[in-house]
Amino acid sequence: MGVVLSFEEYPAERASISPLVEITASGMQRVNRLVVERTRSDVTLIPEVARYLIDSGGKRMRPMVTIASAQACGYCGSEADVKLAAAVEFMHTATLFHDDVVDESNTRRGKRTARLVWGNQESVLVGDFLLGQAFKMMVEVESLEALAVLSAAAAAIAEGEVMQLTTAKNTETTEDEYLDVIRAKTAVLFSAAAEVGAVIAGSDRSVRAAFRSYGANLGIAFQLIDDALDYGGETPTLGKDVGDDFREGKVTLPVVLAYRRGSDDDRAFWRRTLVEGAIGEDDLGHAVSLLERTRALKDTVERARHYAAMAHDALAPLPDERAKAALLQAVAFCIARAH
Repeated sequence: MGVVLSFEEYPAERASISPLVEITASGMQRVNRLVVERTRSDVTLIPEVARYLIDSGGKRMRPMVTIASAQACGYCGSEADVKLAAAVEFMHTATLFHDDVVDESNTRRGKRTARLVWGNQESVLVGDFLLGQAFKMMVEVESLEALAVLSAAAAAIAEGEVMQLTTAKNTETTEDEYLDVIRAKTAVLFSAAAEVGAVIAGSDRSVRAAFRSYGANLGIAFQLIDDALDYGGETPTLGKDVGDDFREGKVTLPVVLAYRRGSDDDRAFWRRTLVEGAIGEDDLGHAVSLLERTRALKDTVERARHYAAMAHDALAPLPDERAKAALLQAVAFCIARAH
């Protein structure tokens, strides 16, 4: 277990992702050009569907983490960091296509999901196309170590998708079981995104481990804050409609905590809404009141702060310089979204 930090160095009102955006600007311009190039296809529907989601927004934190971690480790090449960052972005986008089909989601980043616009089959297959392009770029980098890291992440993400099926609409899900799911579905790609930057810079095992830990803990913190924001945030901050998790019957950490701590009537409410899908007009508001009464939202944020602190600690031994500071600011930004 890590020691929870106060984040006094980066208070919520000053936490910003801007430093990370600034130091990766040049690299991300090349990543964006490569993304456009690699979504081209003679099959017209492929670039049309792919660009629909890629162009719909998102902060692209994962590829920025790859570029920044390579900088922090002194990478001096010109293309490997860009290709791996683009591969990370394609892997992430592919999982979004697949997630929306599995979860039967209707909105993504404020827009109708691709599955509603084109269909489930098209969404899944375009996601597969992006995964194929991601692996092509990994091979082009000619680093077996980088390929090993990202291919292991791809396998873990698929496992996480299957694990999530066992927790979907299951109010008996434990906190440990839920954390296992988000480690596989979310944290593992953040972890790989951070580690491959160190890999291509030729860093030693201890530095690679530091970035791997940083990414994994950042990913868990990021997802837990998203879970809390679904019930207590605003649509522009969240990138989807508030209450989507509730309407889709997702059992996230706030629900896990509230279900355990609530009364028999409370548990009956969660089973009716999440398991049976019988959701009335005022049920989202009642769900929020239960989460607040049981401190489920506050404790979810506190758990996120715990993992954010471990991400912060992971990079502490590394030399202080601009890229490291930007990566630490990204941790503070992740938590500040809940304020």
